[in-house]
Amino acid sequence: MLTPDEKAFIEFWAVRRTEKKKSLRQFTVGLPLGVMIVLALFVNLISGWHKRAAMVIQNNSSLIIVIMIAAIAIVVFMTIFTKNHEWDQNEIRYQELLQKQKKSDSAAN
Repeated sequence: MLTPDEKAFIEFWAVRRTEKKKSLRQFTVGLPLGVMIVLALFVNLISGWHKRAAMVIQNNSSLIIVIMIAAIAIVVFMTIFTKNHEWDQNEIRYQELLQKQKKSDSAAN
């Protein structure tokens, strides 16, 4: 037997599962996480606690461009990965609940 929350999730996900590539709202989940990681990296870089790394950055100014490109790549990767992972987790839960519902319906008959 399914709980009311599980039934509500099945109804919700039956409608939402086709909107995988349509929704931009899903990108808002991973974006803050990616930005926080990049900010932590920049704070670590700017703080200068690693003297040799600070010296290399000061001597090679083109390295800043590479770091910026890497930072953008990190944010994009985290955003896309988190969105896809969340969708996959919901799809797995949906399939499991459908199987559970099918078993309970067949046992009731």
